[in-house]
Amino acid sequence: MFDLHTHSLLSDGELIPSELVRRAVVHGYEAVAITDHVDFTNVEHILKCLQKSELQANPNSEIEVIRGVEITHVPPEKIGALVKKATDLGAELVVVHGETIAEPVESGTNRAAVSNPAVNILAHPGLITEEEAERAKENGIYLEISSRKGHSLTNGHVAQVARNVGASVVLNSDLHSPDDFLTEEFGARILAGTGLDPDEVRKAMDVNPRKLLKELGR
Repeated sequence: MFDLHTHSLLSDGELIPSELVRRAVVHGYEAVAITDHVDFTNVEHILKCLQKSELQANPNSEIEVIRGVEITHVPPEKIGALVKKATDLGAELVVVHGETIAEPVESGTNRAAVSNPAVNILAHPGLITEEEAERAKENGIYLEISSRKGHSLTNGHVAQVARNVGASVVLNSDLHSPDDFLTEEFGARILAGTGLDPDEVRKAMDVNPRKLLKELGR
């Protein structure tokens, strides 16, 4: 099991990073990315705290821990600058908070994210267009199928658009609390509910996360 989009109490999650990772181990996860919400005000603080946690440096760890960020509600024209700042500060994984229909995300956010090859995942992209999904494919950016309430309302649309253009998708929880951890069975049911076939489900849950981790040098 992989989850490349989670939140600790460094932003609006309920768990400190070490407990989040411990619970992921108990749930049988192979890898987890801590991707707290950032804008220009807190990106240094969050990445510094994750570096101090030393969760990535434990040679006896039973799980891969990835230090990431979720760029959230940043004006589209500023996203590129924050992506660069985050990577310069040591972010291994960059997620952009996409245009979910559950929040007033500024129009143009999806386009700014998929136009930047340094972005790894466009989270909950809402009513993403085929043109935007094509650009995500060209730039090697993964589109997220989300298990989170509200964000999941457009999962079927995201899956269909991704299939139409051949873009890659990954399943993430967007975890904020202990109750948000996924099981393989429930994750597979969420993906099947989008209309993906069994092979596409396997790719979203296993093949694509492994491919992304390899791209990160893991």
